[in-house]
Amino acid sequence: MTTTTDAADLRGFGYEPELRRSIGTYASFAAGFSFVSILTTVFQLFAFGFSFGGPAFFWTWPLVFLGQFMVALNFAELAARYPLSGCIYQWSRRLSNATVGWFAGWVMIIAQIATVAAAAIALQVVLPSIWSGFQLVGGDPSLTSPTGATNAVILGSVLIALTTVVNVIGVRLMAIVNSTGVTLEIIGVVAVVILLLFNIERGPGVVFDTGGTGSGLGYVGPFLVSALMAAYVVVGFDSAGELSEETRDPRHTAPRTILRALAAAGIGGGLMLLAALMAAPSLTDGRLATEGLPYVLTSRLGETGGRILLIDVAIAIAVCTLAIQTAGSRMIFSMARDNVLPFSAALSKVNPRTGTPALPAIVVGVGAAGLLLINIGQAALFTAITSVCIVMLYIAYALVTIPLLIRRVKGWPPADGQLTERGGKLFALGRFGIVVNAVAVVYGLGMILNLGWPRQEVYDPAGTHWYLHYFSLLFVGGALITGALVHQRYLRAAQPATAVPAAL
Repeated sequence: MTTTTDAADLRGFGYEPELRRSIGTYASFAAGFSFVSILTTVFQLFAFGFSFGGPAFFWTWPLVFLGQFMVALNFAELAARYPLSGCIYQWSRRLSNATVGWFAGWVMIIAQIATVAAAAIALQVVLPSIWSGFQLVGGDPSLTSPTGATNAVILGSVLIALTTVVNVIGVRLMAIVNSTGVTLEIIGVVAVVILLLFNIERGPGVVFDTGGTGSGLGYVGPFLVSALMAAYVVVGFDSAGELSEETRDPRHTAPRTILRALAAAGIGGGLMLLAALMAAPSLTDGRLATEGLPYVLTSRLGETGGRILLIDVAIAIAVCTLAIQTAGSRMIFSMARDNVLPFSAALSKVNPRTGTPALPAIVVGVGAAGLLLINIGQAALFTAITSVCIVMLYIAYALVTIPLLIRRVKGWPPADGQLTERGGKLFALGRFGIVVNAVAVVYGLGMILNLGWPRQEVYDPAGTHWYLHYFSLLFVGGALITGALVHQRYLRAAQPATAVPAAL
């Protein structure tokens, strides 16, 4: 399909083409894969999952993956029918109404800003292990210590500044950096799995060992807590849809790359978890629960080999941060051009030279860095920010899957015979749509409850700040109240400009 025809397709939704269509199939896949970024998040969160659930926490991974794959199947169907930037907002408003769509977009923006911050501080997990000089403030480099948390803020803020510059320069540079980083990440995942399997200490039966964390029904609680690790990781596959207006042949490309990105992350992440559990020098010395995968790599592959792979992890973290920031900036742009955000006129401007909405990228960067700086020195920084950003993402996803299920019951999608840009049929779930959608809704609501449930051992293990215990609930509640105030002011004033076209 030519760029001209892509432009005509976009005009059918009421928007003039402003963004550059320079993203191909691999770059679209890379956008989704790099947001999930298993080399970033599994390294960052392995110790968390293991500490609560023991080796058997492995089973949370396939369960969460299957639940999220049900969500992704629905998203793939929507990506084929609504190839628009800010897809969560656009899908929700077309399936329900402008108000529900606005809250989906608002929640997603807050979530993406928090996720940029959470991804950036992952540098603290690997850089001091590569070279002690990266521990700029001295002291304990552990992310859950005051000095480690402070250093994480410094490293994370520097990274966010760099990714902001790349995003401002343009989508072409972003795509090149992202695709290169994802290629290195995939190579790194394969290398980690193969090298660890050559250094195994025990068989795959280790995944049935609870590590003394519980047995029978007594293991349900620890298992649910350890499931937060997988829930934190397996998100962001919708980023391929976020970049639809910059993707060539998006009705054909985006649905496939959403599913491929999630499938690749699910398989690769599962193999990494299994290989690490089989190769860990010890399951009982406490180091796996505190140091996680960096400990396994450096102890099994030696300092040099381990550090080389950790460098690859650092690259993956940088690319992950870049991808999340890009997705967040497109969400802001998409809502701003509908005139439903403060300062919409400025936020919706696209640089004619670069074809990039620069100000939204700066807003996401400043917001993420600010979130880090106000938490400087807080040992609970990591779990607090991570829990908040993921529960917000799940809420945003639910604001799509629930309206979609309601529409399916009423006969969505219609048999209109619409084709992709390449003349093929649009991706569709057919008669399985209602079942897949219902499973996605039940899974999403259950995980929102699990993520948001106030647990002191997760969110305030030291028992020093009562508000950290309820941080996710307080943050989500505050975000929704603030959103209601903004909605009251801006959406009503902009209602004529944001009338929702009939859903396809």
